[in-house]
Amino acid sequence: MKYKGIIFDFNGVLLWDADFHFQAWQATALRLRGSEMSGEEFATHVHGRTNSHILRYLTGRTLQGRELFDLAQIKELMYQNLCLKNPDRFALSPGATALLDFVVENGIPRTIATASEKNNVDFFAQHLDLEKWFGLQHIVYDDGFLPGKPAPDMYAKAAANLYLPPDACIVVEDSFSGFKSAHAAGIGHIVGLGPRETHDKLLACEGVSTVIESFEEFPRELLEA
Repeated sequence: MKYKGIIFDFNGVLLWDADFHFQAWQATALRLRGSEMSGEEFATHVHGRTNSHILRYLTGRTLQGRELFDLAQIKELMYQNLCLKNPDRFALSPGATALLDFVVENGIPRTIATASEKNNVDFFAQHLDLEKWFGLQHIVYDDGFLPGKPAPDMYAKAAANLYLPPDACIVVEDSFSGFKSAHAAGIGHIVGLGPRETHDKLLACEGVSTVIESFEEFPRELLEA
């Protein structure tokens, strides 16, 4: 079966930046609760999650308004500084540019659905030239109103932004909350991206049909060119 559109998660998929987020969130956890997070906490409460969810988990209470904004910006500033201090690694992931060029050349509808907030989306657009491949107005991000992953809303909205039903789309994800979100949205084909040693675990996630180590392995034949 071929699919008409493709939706990308961003962090950990189009941009391999997990260690930058790890450093920034561990510093934030240490400041807010006096201890860093475990690997299990990261997998459950950080990967693919919105800032509001992560900060609620770290503080044990719901944050709103200026307090939520200020704490999120402190973390994001740390993260962005790490990106800028490592220009050799602040680049699209292996094979991503070639795949994006392919989908553009073949007129395949595409967008991004990310738990990042707008300030980070703007940061990525500025430094990674996202407008070359994406209509920025179609990118779905954490706007403070849309339920975050694992709720289906982000991927449902992304498909609607492409004027396609979810089952006509491919999603590329790397997080368990992202897989749940895409599956709940009725996405037609979910591709899990991660290191080779994680592939059995990724394939065991509900809805995941294909696993790849990088976009160099992406099965382009799934797309209706």
